[in-house]
Amino acid sequence: MANDVALFDRALRNTPARYLLSLVLTAVALLLRWLLNPFLATYAPFVTLYPAVVFAAWYCGIGPSLLTLASAIVGANYWFVIAPQSLGSINRAQLTGTLAFVLVAVLVMVMGESNRRRNEAYRKAQGELEERVQQRTIELDQANQSLRELTGRLLQLQDDERRRIARELHDSVGQMLAALAMNLSAVHSDIERLTNTSNAVNSSMNMVQEMTKEIRTISYLLHPPLLDEAGLDSALRWYIEGFAERSNIQVELDFPEDFGRLSRELETAIFRTIQECLTNIHRHSESPTAKIRLARHGGEVRVEVEDEGKGIPPEKHYEVASPGTPGVGIRGMRERLRQLGGSMEIHSNGRGTVVKARLPIGSASSMSAADAA
Repeated sequence: MANDVALFDRALRNTPARYLLSLVLTAVALLLRWLLNPFLATYAPFVTLYPAVVFAAWYCGIGPSLLTLASAIVGANYWFVIAPQSLGSINRAQLTGTLAFVLVAVLVMVMGESNRRRNEAYRKAQGELEERVQQRTIELDQANQSLRELTGRLLQLQDDERRRIARELHDSVGQMLAALAMNLSAVHSDIERLTNTSNAVNSSMNMVQEMTKEIRTISYLLHPPLLDEAGLDSALRWYIEGFAERSNIQVELDFPEDFGRLSRELETAIFRTIQECLTNIHRHSESPTAKIRLARHGGEVRVEVEDEGKGIPPEKHYEVASPGTPGVGIRGMRERLRQLGGSMEIHSNGRGTVVKARLPIGSASSMSAADAA
């Protein structure tokens, strides 16, 4: 039905079509009046012609309306008012009826033309508004695309900066602390006979060793070198072992032996997602255990992190599950996964929480190739 309306509108915008339509309507009206002639004779000769004039005035324009009016007057007077042999003899009543028909038709044409112009102005304004809305929509899509590209670039730069800081801490500060520890050890050997000084040096050496250990831990947490050198399996096992020791949470890792290596971006995203999930379990869930499962299925990687804690309160569950989550960590996970074409779901029933993430392997590989180029 919408197609028929559109076709009718296009026909009305074609000038020859409007004139032809007005003539066809006049002919149909005269035919109807001819069919009613046995009942009406010369009475009301214009009764069926009024709708034709109204339609032409309302939809076809002033020109086709005048053509309809002229055709209606000639046809009605020729066939229904007088005989063809006495075309010039029209009485007063017939003339009055014709003039009344003309006045009504002119009034209808004025009203119809005014309505047509108003509708044309409305259609023009509507077309301009739709064009502006379409343009704004295109600009908004371009802005969103630019924002997504910028977000992805910022996440990549963040990972690169973490990797650089971790390398600097390990190679520079760590080496200096090791040299300081050796110097203190030499001083300790020289002044071992001085008890008070020896105790201070021992304390200083213990502090240096703790600082060295802490810096090494921070460096590895910022970006574990195992992730680049040995892959996701070794990096996750190292991180989970240290996390379990620090948090007293028993973590179970299900990592297939035939999992294989992935692109650097994909392995980093999976590692950061699991890291953030375990951090949230330690901070909020009060769960004594955590389970991590990874699997490759078809062309995607599936990651699932589950705990047996107190879960997410009902009043915050919708807020956490929605795209506008206020938590910085969860938002960061979602954005990182979305940049790689993945998704994340959070389920909680009050007796634990399950975080499920999916990442397509192909999109990460293409992104890695694009970055390398």
